Amino acid sequence: MTEIVLFTPKAELDAAANLRGFVDICRSKLTVFGADLPFQNDVWDVTEAVVTKGKGSKRERITFSNAATVDEKAPEMMREPFLSFAKAYLRYMHGMRPTKSIHNRVAALRAIEAALLENNAHPDPVQIDSRVLNRAAQIVSDRFGDGAAYRVGGQIEMIGTFLAENRLTSVPVRWHNPIKRPSSAVRVGKEFDERRAEKMPSSAALDALPRIFRIATEPADVITASVAAILLASPARISEVLTLPEACEVREPRKGKEDAYGLRWWPAKGAEPMVKWLVPSMASVVEDALQKIRVATDEARRIAKWYEKNAGQIYLSPDVSHLGGREWLSMAEVAEVLGFTDRGAASAWCRAKAIKIVRLDGKHLFARFADVEAGVIAMLPDGFPIFDKATGLKYSEALLVVRRNELGGQRGTYRCMIEAVSTGQINAGLGSRIEYGHESIFTRFGFTEPDGSHIAVTSHQFRHYLNTIAQAGGLSQLDIAKWSGRRDIKQNEAYDHVTPGQMLQKIRDAVGGDQMFGPLAELPKKVLIRRDEFARLVVPTAHTTDLGYCVHDYSASPCQLHMDCIHCQDLLCVKGDAGREALLRLRLDEAKGLMDKAQAAKAEGYLGSDRWIDHHRSTVDRLTQLCSIMDDPAVPNGAVIQLATPKMPSRLDQVSKIGEFQPENEQTRLLADVKALLGE
Repeated sequence: MTEIVLFTPKAELDAAANLRGFVDICRSKLTVFGADLPFQNDVWDVTEAVVTKGKGSKRERITFSNAATVDEKAPEMMREPFLSFAKAYLRYMHGMRPTKSIHNRVAALRAIEAALLENNAHPDPVQIDSRVLNRAAQIVSDRFGDGAAYRVGGQIEMIGTFLAENRLTSVPVRWHNPIKRPSSAVRVGKEFDERRAEKMPSSAALDALPRIFRIATEPADVITASVAAILLASPARISEVLTLPEACEVREPRKGKEDAYGLRWWPAKGAEPMVKWLVPSMASVVEDALQKIRVATDEARRIAKWYEKNAGQIYLSPDVSHLGGREWLSMAEVAEVLGFTDRGAASAWCRAKAIKIVRLDGKHLFARFADVEAGVIAMLPDGFPIFDKATGLKYSEALLVVRRNELGGQRGTYRCMIEAVSTGQINAGLGSRIEYGHESIFTRFGFTEPDGSHIAVTSHQFRHYLNTIAQAGGLSQLDIAKWSGRRDIKQNEAYDHVTPGQMLQKIRDAVGGDQMFGPLAELPKKVLIRRDEFARLVVPTAHTTDLGYCVHDYSASPCQLHMDCIHCQDLLCVKGDAGREALLRLRLDEAKGLMDKAQAAKAEGYLGSDRWIDHHRSTVDRLTQLCSIMDDPAVPNGAVIQLATPKMPSRLDQVSKIGEFQPENEQTRLLADVKALLGE
């Protein structure tokens, strides 16, 4: 069991002395990551401490490389003294606050070191302050996507808090993560469309998978397509499927109905073990998928059972069982035992395992059977015979256990060794590594996207897809969370990619389509678009009016010409819109009639009638210009028309004109008040 040692800073020491004490304690007294951890090494193997399901035989390693060279084949390591602090911090915090996402902590440390190096070639943790952490957050924002940047920024905040609480910096640090959590609330525009496409499987993939499921015969294709079928039947995490026992099916009789069918399920993120019941339409598909997987993995479970009962002995297939009594094996025989196709591969394997090869007859190469046996036994998965520590499931009882390399088409399959199916193998089969030369089930069967590009899906996209279907279908948030194996219904939001049209349909179904009127009833006729997309068209914002379109930017100022659109330069009209053209001509006739009435009022001596004449004359002039453009045959239909800015009197001119009808002293006072208000 890991021993936890609590670091307590000493008030009488400065930050540098406390930092040295912290590193010494973490190096010599902690047992996190193992008592024999090579603290001085720049690469740590932490597979046993950082347990993540579905990784197969992949080792979990921490490389203390810097941010600038992390993606290179031969990266440079962090510099001292920050390197020692980074190692100590990771070891200490994994004891205090274990995490499966340990690489987010490493990324945060890399960003802080990079920020320190920008101002000092000697990256000393005691020099960390808010300015350094701000720069680290900026580096993270530039390097990662929104979601990953937010998570790494949280780790930077945790580091800053740790430094402050333990007096490890010269200047006290009080810093909060400025990187905002990405929101999935926006449902319109290009951003939503791109996010939806990224999170959901394509239509081509959904069309191809059922066909591949029916015609696949090779184990790699059968297993990949069958896992996809299970993921499409219920919103599961891939690690939950990969850790299913072989005996996972549950049937429950129902009176007067078909038996309920479900799977024994262990949610990966804290929800209680459950039976995940399947909808009847998918029950037969999952049943068929499980049977196909059992057939493809039966030999691997038989091998696992052998090793459980015969510890320290190599499993020999029936056709090579006679080699078990030999002292020496030729390379051809070693190849037969392992399952390789030629003796060259067998000799290369022996050299990789440091197995001595000799020429007994002066011509052919031989290896001792005992050495070969020991080399094979050493390849057993970590923790064998236990497949899943959380449930105690054994390899011989697991559903998704295969012979080693059985899902890796570029390598030979071992006849005597097993491994757990990993998330990477399933995703590679679904096309995640197609750009690196790895075939997928889609390429092997000739399926592509409509534009001819490769189909690529990730296992997690199926979870997003089913959650979105559930949201669009009106399933309650509590049911969606339970169906998905979540503890908190707030997590549903990240998996909800319902389009505006689907949301509208939900409202219509609830209200009744024939009872709707107004904007909601006409919504499909209008296309919503985000402001940033208008910005790319040099239009910051837009909305429709009875005459055309208004492109006034309300984020800059409110409308100052309420309902007087014809006098606004932000009015755009489109030629060819018969309805709006008819309204323009009607407005022109009305404006002419109003101007005649204003002229008659002036003749009768009505106060202020001359101002109405000016306004109606301007309206008639602008409507006349607009109608003349509409009638011009040289202007094509669809042309966008924008009139020049009208000549409007200034506010002072308007007040001066008002003053003509005021006593002189009142006029002077009013002008003075207006000038003071305008700062003139």
